[in-house]
Amino acid sequence: MAFFRQLPFELFVGLRYTRAKRRNHFISFISLTSMIGIGLGVAALIVVLSVMNGFQEELRNRILGVASHLQITGPDNVLEDWRSLEQKVKGAPHVQAAAPYVMAQGMLSFSQSVQGAIIRGVLPDAEDKVAELGSHMRAGRLQDLKPGEFGVVLGAELAQSLGVVLGDKVVLMAPQGQFTPTGVVPRIKQFTVVGVFEIGMFEYDSGLALIHLDDAARLYRMGENVSGVRLKLDDLFNAPAVARQLGERLMGTGNYYISDWTQQHANFFRAIQMEKRVMFIILALIVAVAAFNIVSTLVMAVTDKRADIAIMRTFGVSPRSIMQIFIVQGALIGMIGTVAGAFFGVLIALNIDTVVPMIERMFGVQFLAKDVYYISDLPSRLLWSDVTVIVVLSFVLSLLATLYPSWRAAKVNPAEALRYE
Repeated sequence: MAFFRQLPFELFVGLRYTRAKRRNHFISFISLTSMIGIGLGVAALIVVLSVMNGFQEELRNRILGVASHLQITGPDNVLEDWRSLEQKVKGAPHVQAAAPYVMAQGMLSFSQSVQGAIIRGVLPDAEDKVAELGSHMRAGRLQDLKPGEFGVVLGAELAQSLGVVLGDKVVLMAPQGQFTPTGVVPRIKQFTVVGVFEIGMFEYDSGLALIHLDDAARLYRMGENVSGVRLKLDDLFNAPAVARQLGERLMGTGNYYISDWTQQHANFFRAIQMEKRVMFIILALIVAVAAFNIVSTLVMAVTDKRADIAIMRTFGVSPRSIMQIFIVQGALIGMIGTVAGAFFGVLIALNIDTVVPMIERMFGVQFLAKDVYYISDLPSRLLWSDVTVIVVLSFVLSLLATLYPSWRAAKVNPAEALRYE
């Protein structure tokens, strides 16, 4: 009690009003409702933004586990003299590795199953330097792809759809036909399954097959040419700037098309960013509605304390001090709700990988189906900058909600308020 007596008068009375047992229990109920509403809004905002951040990062990492930071291609998907180009770009700033590739479409068949797929011809050792496929192998190794042995590495979903395991023989049909006396027939070659990878993105796991670069060039009759060269940079976010620098460096040496990962998958990340902003606005409005419930609480509190306000005014308390008393009372409600919401929001966001599976088991549901969404797990990445913005926003809205009721309290006429007491 001695501590409270040392506080400034406005803070002491405001805290006293908050702690005191009210005669009107409905005011207490409205205050509790405001705290719970603010807390739920803040917690929901933290969790949703953390999930959106995690989704964006996870999607980017999984895409770049298969795709490349930069890609250089030639006209009509044919790049000639790629070895000299590879030497030129390897010496460029920020470029860490380069790998040639052949990209084409094909039809895979095994027994009675047939599946279309993207066929990528790679050099295993070079591919490991520009992508992370080697770390996502469920069976076999990327290095098991050897020239002339016609081995193939399949995505996990693609292998399951075909019903194949390691060692099985699959037939690959290339759409480019060859002319025979009986007409045009597709080129067909038998490949041995030597590996299975799983990135965790249904798009790649169900539609990508890897073969050796020499086998792809022979099957698709590329000769010494390739489809393009894939590059890995020291900083993936520097890809657009490096693409411009390489464009200037290669100008006049040939016809090249340079694209980076932000262009190849721009729609994904723009959609996520837009959705994140929209969700922030919607949930911020929920926090605002809960915060402005404080208006109702304080208006009723001012009506309930009219006699106390009049007595304080007769003892010389200024209207400004009266206003500050009720600002303290409303700010405390907002602060309790904000702190509680931030605590539970951070707790859930940091343990989303435990909470979501538990809910899925309890109710027998799956939030992210593999065949619908790009990823099947609900990721989370908590940014303390987001938490700070949310907490500050919630507290500022709570303070704004106290201004009108506090102004009304400061305008109470002492004589009129005490007339009927």
